[in-house]
Amino acid sequence: QVQLVESGGGLVQPGGSLRLSCLASRSIFSIVAMGWYRQAPGKQRELVAGITNGGSARYADSVKGRFTISRDNAKNTVYLQMNSLKPEDTGVYYCNTDPVLADHWGQGTQVTVSS
Repeated sequence: QVQLVESGGGLVQPGGSLRLSCLASRSIFSIVAMGWYRQAPGKQRELVAGITNGGSARYADSVKGRFTISRDNAKNTVYLQMNSLKPEDTGVYYCNTDPVLADHWGQGTQVTVSS
């Protein structure tokens, strides 16, 4: 089955930056839209950024202008460059298709923004 592996999270101070990576195990990745989802304690999981197979991106209002999503189809990898991080960005970040087509979630990567 398809495997999704997120990496790159960590503890960062407000205003700092992180770059997340998501590796997919199947070449089908190259023809589907992908997204990054964030889940904070007590909150529903939300799409923060999405990118089509052709490279068209969309963002949640809360991250627009600060985050950039990109993909490398040859590597079956999608990235999320996160700049000017705020405490409100704290949560577990997951990648999956956009929209979600199957309940196949990886372990996610924890992002904590704190002084």
